[in-house]
Amino acid sequence: MDVSWFVKSFQEDYSTLYQHRDEESARKEIDGLLQKLPLPKTGRVLDFCCGDGRHARALARHGYEVVGFDLSEYLLEQAHQKTKDKNITYYRYDMREIPFDSEFDIVFNLFTSFGYFPDDAENEKVLHRMAQALRPDGHFVIDYLNPLYIEEHLVPESSREVENKHIVERRKIENGFVVKEINITENDQTRQFWERVRLYSLEEMKAMLSRAGMEVESVYGDYDFRAYSKEGKRMIIYGHCRK
Repeated sequence: MDVSWFVKSFQEDYSTLYQHRDEESARKEIDGLLQKLPLPKTGRVLDFCCGDGRHARALARHGYEVVGFDLSEYLLEQAHQKTKDKNITYYRYDMREIPFDSEFDIVFNLFTSFGYFPDDAENEKVLHRMAQALRPDGHFVIDYLNPLYIEEHLVPESSREVENKHIVERRKIENGFVVKEINITENDQTRQFWERVRLYSLEEMKAMLSRAGMEVESVYGDYDFRAYSKEGKRMIIYGHCRK
């Protein structure tokens, strides 16, 4: 498997696979985060791995000055096409190499945009870049998968039909990663690619965030903001930068 699976995966087929992750779901998620968490109501925010910009647009409608970045040229092109808001700027960067320094009041890293690299040091480097982007006492929100839930509820194989495409997804846990093999058949031709995300425990996340200079204040298991447990599908981490 190519270690840079995300280069191949975040293309046109990604929009088909996750079409249920739409503008309305992004609006509800952002509204919930802003209502529940003690986040500043104004300021400059970073959508860290913004994809097609659905969360960036939801944030812009709350009046924030929004910067979004992603590595996928395809998703950034979609973001530009879908965005009419004047208070959003998009850039193309690798999450390990973003240039921002003490610029943002809030960083949002949503929909499991973390744990993509095979080396733990590379994943931790991402958190250091996140901290570097924040102003002193800036806030962060990380919406990551819940390894406790995945370990108990992993579905080894599923299939579905979307837009005349037959999609088969096979999942397994391997060497500390959750791996999804995706096969899309269209017009008798099959395309195959993968997703591969490191399964970090909450304790590991807290330790890495602390080393990056970020303090965890609360953790939730879903967007209803129930306490984090093995029953919740998400690990939503809120905190602030110590610098």
